[in-house]
Amino acid sequence: MFHNRKTIFIFIVLSVSVNLLFGQKPRARDIGIPFEGTPGKWNAITDVPGVEVGYSTIISGSGKNILGKGPVRTGVTAIFPNGKVNHHPVFANWYTLNGNGEMTGTTWLTESGFLETPVMITNTNSVGVVRDAVLKWFVDKNWYGNEQYWYTYPVVAETYDGALNDIYGFQVKESNAWEAMNNAASGPIKEGNIGGGTGMMCLGFKGGTGTASRVVTINGKNYTLGVLVQSNFGRKKNLTIAGVPVGQELKDTLNYEIKAAPQSKRQEGDGSIIVILATDAPLLPHQLKRLAERVALGVGKVGGRGENSSGDIFLAFSTANPDAFNRNKSTQIEMIPNDLCNPLYEATVQSVEEAIINAMVAADTMEGINGNKAYALPHDAVMRSLRKHGMVK
Repeated sequence: MFHNRKTIFIFIVLSVSVNLLFGQKPRARDIGIPFEGTPGKWNAITDVPGVEVGYSTIISGSGKNILGKGPVRTGVTAIFPNGKVNHHPVFANWYTLNGNGEMTGTTWLTESGFLETPVMITNTNSVGVVRDAVLKWFVDKNWYGNEQYWYTYPVVAETYDGALNDIYGFQVKESNAWEAMNNAASGPIKEGNIGGGTGMMCLGFKGGTGTASRVVTINGKNYTLGVLVQSNFGRKKNLTIAGVPVGQELKDTLNYEIKAAPQSKRQEGDGSIIVILATDAPLLPHQLKRLAERVALGVGKVGGRGENSSGDIFLAFSTANPDAFNRNKSTQIEMIPNDLCNPLYEATVQSVEEAIINAMVAADTMEGINGNKAYALPHDAVMRSLRKHGMVK
């Protein structure tokens, strides 16, 4: 089912070396968790050529929550489909598994079939300020190249970090959104308590930002598919890793303590997940919606159930067909036949599964407002559970 032991060992050694070089936290494969499929160079959304990711992480203060003063545990994530410089609209579409959440700009995205802006992710109460910041950034950077008349609808998504963060203090500012956009780059990207995922919790433990990728071959040509997740959902009892009911095994392990959070009545299963999927496979908007729908299967593999209070919203875009968008003339485009898309569906499920676990493995224990605390996933206990069930030796 999975790679042989020698292949796993080689991949782990290489992954640990790369992570140390770039200052990243250990990832799921680094500690020995097995996954199916072939990852790209960085095992990240940035394996898709042109994709850039940037963060702004805001952590300050401790103790009692004083509205507007903290403690602060939040941030912003920026994803550019084809970079900040030589950008152009790309085919895209989206899907919602459960709609208790927000992603702006999706009405026109569905209508037009194009994603024209970066995708931003932050906390629930900061969607507005981030959206406005993107528009101001466009003006400052002359994003539309001296067009006298332009309009655009920034795509901004959210998950709720109010159990750890002074979310009603509106701590995310315009400068944080600009920082995330200005810092966006290709290459390996950090995970865990970073960017918009800073204050998030997932499947009973500390969650946050995670990423993964897969390389697939269709008609003799290789394509890359990558995802980035902001993971803040699920019940501990449903946590499943490599097919093993780890959440049941860890039922007596500390996960999080909510000591006092009158504005946050978080219960098990509350929360949300945003998943952004990128690929260089030439797909049309209706095909990208089909990919976005398959994201839900990856969320389900690790224990997501689309609970009532969870905003589970997914967006997929393709960086192929760079000349497809034109206001004045017809264009020619390439597409993969629907009958050949199954490898991309499988890559979607595999990448989402791994990205969520990567977010949890990389996340550190975090104490936030009023002494509320979310505990990191215990790596040793997870590996004991996988060994017990024969998934690793």
